[in-house]
Amino acid sequence: MASYDLVIIGTGPGGYVCAIRAAQLGMKVAVVEKESTFGGTCLNIGCIPSKALLQASERFEEVTHMLPKMGIGVGKPKLDLATMMKFKSDGVDGNVKGVSFLFKKNKIEPYQGTGRIAGPGKVEVKGADGKTQTLETKNIVIATGSDVTRLKGVDIDEKRIVSSTGALTLEKVPEKMLVIGAGVIGLELGSVWRRLGAQVTVVEFLDRIIPGMDGEVAKSFQRILEKQGVTFKLGAKVTGVDTSGKKLKAQVEPAAGGKAETIEADVVLVAIGRVPYTDGLGLKEAGVELDPRGRVKTDGHFATNVKGIYAIGDVIAGPMLAHKAEDEGVAIAEILAGQAGHTNYDVIPSVIYTFPEVSSVGKTEEELKQAGVVYNVGKFPFTANARTKVNQTTDGFVKILADAKTDRVLGVHIIGAEAGEMIHEAAVAMEFGGAAEDIARTCHAHPTRSEAVKEAALAVAKRSIHM
Repeated sequence: MASYDLVIIGTGPGGYVCAIRAAQLGMKVAVVEKESTFGGTCLNIGCIPSKALLQASERFEEVTHMLPKMGIGVGKPKLDLATMMKFKSDGVDGNVKGVSFLFKKNKIEPYQGTGRIAGPGKVEVKGADGKTQTLETKNIVIATGSDVTRLKGVDIDEKRIVSSTGALTLEKVPEKMLVIGAGVIGLELGSVWRRLGAQVTVVEFLDRIIPGMDGEVAKSFQRILEKQGVTFKLGAKVTGVDTSGKKLKAQVEPAAGGKAETIEADVVLVAIGRVPYTDGLGLKEAGVELDPRGRVKTDGHFATNVKGIYAIGDVIAGPMLAHKAEDEGVAIAEILAGQAGHTNYDVIPSVIYTFPEVSSVGKTEEELKQAGVVYNVGKFPFTANARTKVNQTTDGFVKILADAKTDRVLGVHIIGAEAGEMIHEAAVAMEFGGAAEDIARTCHAHPTRSEAVKEAALAVAKRSIHM
């Protein structure tokens, strides 16, 4: 029986990063992966392939609408979807092989098969051929990630009714696409197919898009997407989809009840969220407790109620973000090595990779109001930023929320081109307990989009220069 210091079930961002950090700290580590490739949902059928298609579709649209304004005439672009999909697949392949290389470099033992906790310090691995082997270990980390949330009455076949997985592999551009759910996944993938020529309608149960993000940002973002051609039906729900005809027919009715309408579509994308993946892990038999939402219950140090079993990433409470899982993977590896591993959940940025991008870190205005925190707001629009003006990418703004007494930065929200790259300045400032004045007094290169962050910080004290 092979024996290890640590066995990790799952090789997504949380699992593989945890394995590498543990190996760096001198542990003998093994990973168990049920799929044929490493990297989990993120690298194979999530973050990475979706970004490839977002990038490619953005360039496709840019040729039509932006290049002529720059005096670059290339004619009407022709879409070769098969080649675009190969571009996506090549990117995925490179990232997946990168993880495999890192395992070899760090002397991490990979096991292909379905992992199950078989008892204290034991992980059973069942291969594709049905054969099993048992690994002995001092510690087990569950890093199995999440799965697509299903919608009652709407059966996903990954051909016409698709999850995010099927939406990344469509063989042709649908004439009409219905997206169920106005969260990050629905808006990103809806954006891809809208740019490539689909008519996109988004149905959302709530009366707003991107739940959980700053309300002002959400309203502005919705207006921008509508200007781009996306249609929204908010406060509505899909109760069923008729698949009998050539066109899909979705039954849509008000969330509060009322008269239903029929919306026709060639493809329906179900994007109502994700759920922790715990099937077949043997958690119940091992005595590992789950919370009411099916997540593995852990203490403040990722430990379950069973000694020697830990959990990280989408399978535990908190935002389902790859970088959150990575931070947790590092933290638990350091804890197991006797160090003070820690994840700061107050400073985890999030990004929506549409165009323009939306990014945020820290608290929203709604959260601060609910908590009774007195705060100041500094805002700066990209219409007043020199770089975005000259590039004609002026949609959006930067908003900084700072404590009214201490000026400490509590939250930053950006909607605009490359917002995902700009948010990290705010994250670093917040990690050090920085004030809005600290950002305002930091010299920013000109002309850059990031100057808008400095101007928003200046605006907290009502002394913005360019507005």
